[in-house]
Amino acid sequence: MSKEINQHRRRFLGTVAMTIAAAHLSKIGSANAQSSKPKPAILPTIKPETNTSFGALKQIDAGVLNVGYAEAGPADGSTVILLHGWPYDIHSFVDVTPLLASAGYRVIVPYLRGYGTTSFLSSETFRNGQPSAIALDIITLMDALKIEKAILAGFDWGARTACIIAALWPERCKALVSVSGYLIGSQESGKMPLLPKAELQWWYQYYFATERGQAGYDKYRHDFAKLIWQIASPKWNFDDATFDRSAASFNNPDHVSIVIHNYRWRLAMAEDEPKYNDLEKRLAEAPVITVPTITLEGDANGAPHPDPSSYANKFSGKYAHRTIKGGIGHNLPQEAPQSFTKAVVEVDDY
Repeated sequence: MSKEINQHRRRFLGTVAMTIAAAHLSKIGSANAQSSKPKPAILPTIKPETNTSFGALKQIDAGVLNVGYAEAGPADGSTVILLHGWPYDIHSFVDVTPLLASAGYRVIVPYLRGYGTTSFLSSETFRNGQPSAIALDIITLMDALKIEKAILAGFDWGARTACIIAALWPERCKALVSVSGYLIGSQESGKMPLLPKAELQWWYQYYFATERGQAGYDKYRHDFAKLIWQIASPKWNFDDATFDRSAASFNNPDHVSIVIHNYRWRLAMAEDEPKYNDLEKRLAEAPVITVPTITLEGDANGAPHPDPSSYANKFSGKYAHRTIKGGIGHNLPQEAPQSFTKAVVEVDDY
């Protein structure tokens, strides 16, 4: 009788202990679920060019610049920094930004040096378009905004900038989305001649290498940029209003100097700043990127771009490539905002 009672007691106490443990684990699971950033299973559907503006922009001193930037989403959300290229501006992300904000991200979209409301703090500062200088601008912006780590995503100059940060400062980059893949280059690699068909795609780089080219870009920058848009995205039927919103940022007083220096520097035809030499030496070694990465490519990209197979081995972390179909050109985030946003959310889970 006593033995039977003891067995019942042990079973009862065991059941109580299991119930308490299960309740405890349930609370832990609930707390973890509440502390993690909520993400919708399906992002809201949005048509390209649904949005036309960011609202009021912000300004902050960062390094040698006073940086103009758009911000959206919760202040305590995981940070995503979106980086535009040439000849584009922050409006490339005008539809991506609200999608990411709705998914709980804090989104920062800065004008690069020479664009929009970003300006130099001193008239004495050299107007340098070197890739390493532009990348360091974003690092100093992160410092100014007290952002320790962010997902970096961009295209064209912006993708190159994001790749450089991921390679040289991986501790500041949680994950990477790069349109056209691994875009880190060097002056030495720029000296290598290409096949004539490939050289033809770089016609503007050689035009910019001349004084006539600099004067021509300065005088006709609006028409020049529109031509590049048409060549780079041959199936994108953007309207004048869409183009004009971005073209306004090219009226920045330093725009021409930065663009011309960038392309001349790539051909070793422009001076550099010694303070960036160590960074450029490291980049010339084509460092492998270790952070989680998704690369994207539009199926109708008319701008010069490498084949995805040529750079897959430059990413040693978790990696995936997506080709976005439907006549998508060079300005992928503006032409296919849903696909670009999906890549950012996906790489955050890598």
